[in-house]
Amino acid sequence: MQPVTPQTPAQFEAYYDLRWRILRAPWQQPRGSERDELENIATHRMIINQDQQVLAVGRLHALDSENGQLRYMAVAPAYRGQGLGKQMLLSLEDAARQQGMTTLVLHAREPVVGFYQQHGYELLGQSHTLFGEIVHYEMHKALTGNPA
Repeated sequence: MQPVTPQTPAQFEAYYDLRWRILRAPWQQPRGSERDELENIATHRMIINQDQQVLAVGRLHALDSENGQLRYMAVAPAYRGQGLGKQMLLSLEDAARQQGMTTLVLHAREPVVGFYQQHGYELLGQSHTLFGEIVHYEMHKALTGNPA
């Protein structure tokens, strides 16, 4: 299973559904809160199985000509620990390189800071708290010509 770009309306709905179920529903956030104003200009990736079930998602958008931001990274609970997060991260980093980006920034939830550190992201410090309880940390990575 390799990351792919959602193409059809049904694929995008399944993609957004996983984002909502993992990143918003546990905090009683409404459907639609998993989307923002940058969806139409962002790079989207998802990993699906042979049954077209979405297992992992992630998004990249440009901050400017050299810097990008990763957002909405999520892996379905039943599929965690199988390397899907790493595949998603590497796919988005490759897309960033192809778009000429040299640095990526992200705001990681506390439980996944170590995951990003293992993949070369530098912890800069606490950034914000979402929904009054989810602490996030700003992290950066300088991209090179080769994946980590």
